[in-house]
Amino acid sequence: MPKIIGRFTFSPVTTPAPINPNARVASLHLHPVEPGAPLSAVESIEVIADKGILGEPRYFGRLSRDGQPSRRQVSLIETEQIAEHARALGLQSIPRGAVRANIETSDINLAALVGQQIQIGEAVLFIDAPRDPCAKMDAICQGLRDLMLDNRQGVLAQVIRSGRIKIGDPITAAKISEPD
Repeated sequence: MPKIIGRFTFSPVTTPAPINPNARVASLHLHPVEPGAPLSAVESIEVIADKGILGEPRYFGRLSRDGQPSRRQVSLIETEQIAEHARALGLQSIPRGAVRANIETSDINLAALVGQQIQIGEAVLFIDAPRDPCAKMDAICQGLRDLMLDNRQGVLAQVIRSGRIKIGDPITAAKISEPD
């Protein structure tokens, strides 16, 4: 039976994907006002329920066409996935923030968590969907966009519970209390 928390409806997951106890936030990034400009690295972010990252000039508080909060509130990708793409393209590395995700993680399989809630720092995020790679990925290195297809460019998340997220914070299964 689906459960409603705030404006979100969650269908029960029969077997939640396990989360590696070593899962952590590796780096944090904010989009610039100017589209296509490099992201800014930051030490921490404040996320606000139903809105996204406070101070995120391009995506905070966006609404979808139906007037609901945007699904694109926070984007995440694994550093291991970025390193795999770099190796496949013959690069030593891809700089942090270059793939335009807000949160780069380590030791976690984000695609396996689609449809689940995670806690990072004080915040709780709902992993909504895989990201779709944009043409800006080929500006980093030709062929990167194709490598990122089929769930290899991280995920989009919605903020369920507001809070601060810092580099090094652990990523765990969310502990949400039942609504009264």
